[in-house]
Amino acid sequence: QVQLVESGGGLVQAGGSLRLSCAASGRTFSNNAMGWFRQAPGKEREFVAAVNWSGDTAYYTNSVKGRFTISRSIAKNTMYLQMNSLKPEDTAIYYCAAKSVLVDLVDSRKYDYWGQGIQVTVSS
Repeated sequence: QVQLVESGGGLVQAGGSLRLSCAASGRTFSNNAMGWFRQAPGKEREFVAAVNWSGDTAYYTNSVKGRFTISRSIAKNTMYLQMNSLKPEDTAIYYCAAKSVLVDLVDSRKYDYWGQGIQVTVSS
């Protein structure tokens, strides 16, 4: 089992920044890929970004490229999402997730473990 706990969310004005963290515990050696998803009210959960085990390969959805940066610290068993130039449309509950296989990274159904989610609100 793997436990994931997000932190760092909150309220920020448009153009501001936030950094989300996702601390992993348990059988973390099986996390070959970790990712961030988000879900806005009335919308489906969508892929935001993912990173491989070593943290040297990252994947992003088009809407956040150039603004968000995903990273991972193996030593700290923690994944991060640095969010800059935030927009009101980034408002959502953000979830971190982990999976053992580095495939199908954008498909939320293929992730094995999930955090509880954390609110990010961007005001205009």
